[in-house]
Amino acid sequence: MNIEKIAVLSIIVVAVAGVLLFARFFLFKILHHWGKKTKTGIDKLIINTIKVPSIFWCIGIALYIGIESSEFPQKYNLYIIKTIHVLIILSITIPVANLANRLFMRYVERSSVSVQSTGLLNIIIKSAVYLIGFIIILNIFGISIAPLITALGIGGLAVALALKDTLENLFAGIHIMAEKTIRIGDFIRLENGQEGYVEDISWRTTRIRMLSNNMLIIPNSKLSQSIVVNYFLPEKRTTLQIPVSVSYSSDLERVEKILLEETKKASVEIEGLLSEPEPVVRFIPGFGENSLDFTIVCQIREFVDQYSVQHELRKRIFKRFQEERISIS
Repeated sequence: MNIEKIAVLSIIVVAVAGVLLFARFFLFKILHHWGKKTKTGIDKLIINTIKVPSIFWCIGIALYIGIESSEFPQKYNLYIIKTIHVLIILSITIPVANLANRLFMRYVERSSVSVQSTGLLNIIIKSAVYLIGFIIILNIFGISIAPLITALGIGGLAVALALKDTLENLFAGIHIMAEKTIRIGDFIRLENGQEGYVEDISWRTTRIRMLSNNMLIIPNSKLSQSIVVNYFLPEKRTTLQIPVSVSYSSDLERVEKILLEETKKASVEIEGLLSEPEPVVRFIPGFGENSLDFTIVCQIREFVDQYSVQHELRKRIFKRFQEERISIS
């Protein structure tokens, strides 16, 4: 290979790369200045995503122009140009996949759409972009995807059998998200009594943070087949029933009035206890073996608030009963 031709190629590449990088510098300066004037952060997100890959685009374009402009041997041109194409496609595919994922997460966070940003959805979005990039690379090398699809179809059966459990969990995760009966952040209880907040639904498992701050990890296929109580559906607000028993010597009307007064007063002062709808007191289940049994029916903000609400409300009722000389059974 002629050293003179290599020198010419190098000079052209360096010159073109210098011009492109110089233009890139001023372009990003303008974009940053424009981004400061806008209220949305989408433009800043796009600028930050393409900032580093744009360096590779400048170098790739410079190499392409240098090879096409110089008298570089043709037997090397084809391979070098294809390599440049592959590198540029990869430098576009990776940031586009990350950008699509970030834009989706941002859209979910800022909208009222009932879609959850989970690990599984992130994988699906990125995989779709990577697949498009892979197909384009195959096309550059003149490889038809039709035989590849046929081969994958034949080998897919063997792979499906080998990865039966993995695929079962994957599709179960997709089913859970599509059905929207279990969402990120929901408080759920499984049929075996285990309960907690849904932290994430990934391609294989669902993670549930228990009240003890431990993580319960359950395969998606097991979760989809389990009987689940979702305390955040149809809404977070839930009904709390607190039983109160007094002696048979107590005045029914007086007990009911005291319970209602204390509950209404507590609904303003105790966090998590709601004043609307108003609490009620019912003489249910009624006549016990050794007591008169009442039930306070009130609304709480969400399921886990029941513990603090019951704690505070029971203390208030006990103190009031002592002041009113009412015996608790």
